[in-house]
Amino acid sequence: MTTANTVLSPAKRRPVSWGNPLTYALALAVAAVSITPVIYVVIGGFRTTPQIVANPAALPDPWVFDNYIRVLTESNFWRQAFNSAVVSLGTTLGVVALGVSAAFVLARYTFRGREVLYTFFTLGLLFPAGAAILPLYLMLRDLSLINSYYAVILPQVAFSLPLTIVILRPFLSAIPRELEDAAAIDGTGRLGFLWRIMLPLARPALVTVGILAFVTSWNAFLLPLLVLGDASLHTLPLGVQQFSSQYSSDTAGILAFTSLAMLPALLFFTFAEKQIVGGLQGAVKG
Repeated sequence: MTTANTVLSPAKRRPVSWGNPLTYALALAVAAVSITPVIYVVIGGFRTTPQIVANPAALPDPWVFDNYIRVLTESNFWRQAFNSAVVSLGTTLGVVALGVSAAFVLARYTFRGREVLYTFFTLGLLFPAGAAILPLYLMLRDLSLINSYYAVILPQVAFSLPLTIVILRPFLSAIPRELEDAAAIDGTGRLGFLWRIMLPLARPALVTVGILAFVTSWNAFLLPLLVLGDASLHTLPLGVQQFSSQYSSDTAGILAFTSLAMLPALLFFTFAEKQIVGGLQGAVKG
C-alpha cells in the first residue's frame, strides 16, 4: 500500500509540454510587430534629428534628454493632457455606469423583446463610427455642444456601449440565482443586489470595459478634430498633430511628444493586463 508521501519516480512524472513551436513563433512575430514601433518611437525621443537622419535604426549615441524635457516644460502639453484626462475619465464613467445598468437589465430581467434588444446592441458593433460623423456633427451643433467636453464624451459613450454590454452581460448572467434569492430574503432589493454583490463579482469585466473605454477615448482623433475647434480644448492626439505641423523638421521632438502622449494608455494596459484577459475570457465563455 502506497502512502501519501510516496514520491513519483522520474519515469512516472508527467512530461512537460512546451506546445507547438509554430505557435510560439507566431506569437513572437505578432509581439514584435506590435512592440517594435512603440520601442522605436520611445528610443527615438532620446536621439537628435541629425542622428535619426544619419542612421534611423541606430541606438542613441549619446542619449539626449532635451526632447522630453522640452515637451514636459511646455504649457500646451499639460493643458492637452488635462483635456484628454477629462474626456477619457468622463467617457469611462459614462460607459461603465450606463453599460452595467443596461447589461444588468438584459441579464437578470425577463421581458418580451429582451433578446431583440440585445441583438440591437450587438449590431452596434458593426456600425462604423466614421459613417455617423456628419450627422453627429450637425446634431451636436444644433444642441450647442460644439467646442465642449460633452461633444466628445457623449458620442464616445454611445459608440462604446455595444462592446461594453456584450462583455458585461455574460458575467452578470453567470452569477447564480441563489445569491439573488438569498439577498431578497435578507431584504436586499435588486439595486442593492447589483451594488453589493454583482458589481464586486463582475470586477474583471468592469475593469476590462473601463480600460478599453479609457484607451479608446484617449487615442481618439477624428471626433475631437471635428468638434473641438477651440485650441484650448484640444486633446493630446490633436496636440501631436499640432506639434508635428509646428516642428515638422524636428523629428526627434515629434517622437518624444508622441511617446509621452501614448504613455498613459501603455501604463493602463500594462497594469491591468490580467484583468483585461480575465474579462474577455468571461465574455467568451458566456
